[in-house]
Amino acid sequence: MTDTVAVSGGSIKLGQFIKLASLVESGGQAKELIAAGAVTVDGDVETRRGRTLTGGELVCVEGMCALVGTEEDDDYFDEATADDDFDPEKWRNL
Repeated sequence: MTDTVAVSGGSIKLGQFIKLASLVESGGQAKELIAAGAVTVDGDVETRRGRTLTGGELVCVEGMCALVGTEEDDDYFDEATADDDFDPEKWRNL
């Protein structure tokens, strides 16, 4: 199973992403694995720790993979677009 990990700000560096996605335990381990060619992005070996990921890329480290998501992919409550007429009492105990 591949997890989707949402990133804020529109982009993230490869080294930061594999740590955020818990594909490695530390930044030092990320640096070592990337330099050793153990990290792939969309199936291609990537040795640049600073490669910019913008969303939609599949990143794999030694058989564990994570998909780079965007804030739009993340399902969260947005108060600005919420329905102000929602009545929780009406929907309670349905």
